[in-house]
Amino acid sequence: MTGSERDPKLAAEVERQLAVFDRSAVDFYGRDELGERLGAALAAGRPLRVKLGLDPSAPDLHMGHTVVLHKLKAFQELGHTPIFLVGDFTASIGDPSGRSKTRPPLDRAQIEANARTYVEQVSKILDVERAEVRFNSEWMDAFKPADFIRLCAKGTVARLLERDDFAKRYAEGTAVFVHELLYPFVQGYDSVALEADVELGGSDQTFNMLMGRDLQRDYGQEPQAVITHPLLVGTDGVEKMSKSLGNYIGITEPPGEIFGKVMSVSDAALLDYIEYLGDGDWDDLQQSRAELAQGAGDPMGLKKEIARRLVGRYHGDDAGILALDAFERVVQGGATPDDVPELDVPAGEKGEVALLEVLEKARLIASRGEARRLAKQGALSIDGERVEDPTGSLGPGVYLIRLGKRKYARVTVV
Repeated sequence: MTGSERDPKLAAEVERQLAVFDRSAVDFYGRDELGERLGAALAAGRPLRVKLGLDPSAPDLHMGHTVVLHKLKAFQELGHTPIFLVGDFTASIGDPSGRSKTRPPLDRAQIEANARTYVEQVSKILDVERAEVRFNSEWMDAFKPADFIRLCAKGTVARLLERDDFAKRYAEGTAVFVHELLYPFVQGYDSVALEADVELGGSDQTFNMLMGRDLQRDYGQEPQAVITHPLLVGTDGVEKMSKSLGNYIGITEPPGEIFGKVMSVSDAALLDYIEYLGDGDWDDLQQSRAELAQGAGDPMGLKKEIARRLVGRYHGDDAGILALDAFERVVQGGATPDDVPELDVPAGEKGEVALLEVLEKARLIASRGEARRLAKQGALSIDGERVEDPTGSLGPGVYLIRLGKRKYARVTVV
């Protein structure tokens, strides 16, 4: 009989916390084991060590990342130790999870640049002063070839090929490179190095996290529990949210960008946004969510409320209110924003400047191809007049340029 079974109050607390751990989870591996470990930890006054690792493969964290970050916060609020692991070593390998082809390698400078702001971004959710922030290069850079051989000897090729993405690529004749096979071993060893009690991650990380359970046993540790979480669909309503796919909502983006991107989410995807991003804090929206699921309710009003809350979460409540007001005035009402960026652009020798050059200097476009595509879609206007061919020029004067619903610039050609 465990201590929690002998003590009704302790048993009740264990079940209460397990219910929090289980909330919004896809799978919970080792739940019973964790219940026993949690009871012993609470009785001894020892917090659980809860690991979440993210590779700095891009500089920005997005709403998809926050699904598991908020679960890590829930552990912290229950008194446990959150470990935010920056995978600066694993980023050099490239996580093959959910990939149909090999990720392009990142060099050390790119990884360090991307990782530089991760802690600051995570601090919007976690109390980083009461968390462990670690980098897996701490132990992996010290690994010698013999250490890697011993680590890899703890797994088999057959086991690796059980993994869906490897198996599919192998069956299709798509190359699977040897360095990709190392990734699950390294992520699993991170749990050994950190002596993790729990690992959190997206459902696409299941194989890697279960590898951690196996490796901990091999290294004489109690195996971690693994709690997987759903993958948030991006603004395209199809693929999982991803920086590389351009369908993401970054948590450090300006309030207007966050608000506008949430408003572009499909009504169907909105159901998951309430469920996954609310993380138990948006119970007051459940009735509206149920109505939306039945094809009723007010999708536009609900979307505005979610957008306001998300802007408020990362920029403050006042910013959320201002973003809502700006959306209603500018996007719905057709008014010009109050904070239109202004810049001067010098005319060339002929007294004019190419419009495409102006759009680039105003940072309204990522490429000239994008400008041509958006112009054909009717998304480009100058002083209220639609421009379908962006290859023209502008002479001296002041122009209000609008691209899409949210991008503006007031340009003075001098």
